[in-house]
Amino acid sequence: MRGRFITLEGIDGAGKSTQVDYVAQLLRDQEVELVVTREPGGTALGEQLRQLVLHQPMTPRTETLLVFAARAEHIAAVVEPALNAGRWVLCDRFTDATFAYQGGGRGVAEADIAALERWVHGDLQPDLTLLFDVPPEIAAARLANTRTADRFEQEQAQFFARVREVYVSRAGRHAERFVVIDGTQDEKTVRQAVKDRLQRWLTN
Repeated sequence: MRGRFITLEGIDGAGKSTQVDYVAQLLRDQEVELVVTREPGGTALGEQLRQLVLHQPMTPRTETLLVFAARAEHIAAVVEPALNAGRWVLCDRFTDATFAYQGGGRGVAEADIAALERWVHGDLQPDLTLLFDVPPEIAAARLANTRTADRFEQEQAQFFARVREVYVSRAGRHAERFVVIDGTQDEKTVRQAVKDRLQRWLTN
């Protein structure tokens, strides 16, 4: 039986990455054989491309193409082999992030991203996407002085407002797979919401 594909999404500072290990443990508690990965990245080449995307100046078009190049390698080397072998895949970001960041944030046309999406992964879509939703000002306060900011974390609030708007729009358009988690709550409350929604999805 083919495995299931779960992704976590949200703007920088939404708390998404801090939930990856928790979600992974919840799934392993259900005796799920799991692969945990991330985008951009997930492969040796993907991690090299990630460093370029996060730290090197480039045009929005170049950025989008590099993200999809990393994704093509990631799908071929990690995601599809795992799913075909019956393992589940938990991924920190996928193509929803490209629509949000490169589309909403950078202004790359949605049609261009959709064309790359069809070319790179065809019908492959997450079975479940957990979107951690936080206003940009709260996310920025969480990130302040925590580490050296990358190219995205250095962006202004208006950038993240556009990114968030696309995420929320996609959650509405693809409600069959999106679960929106209020990331403004304390960590214990967020984790309980994640656990409740995940268990409900697993039951169904």
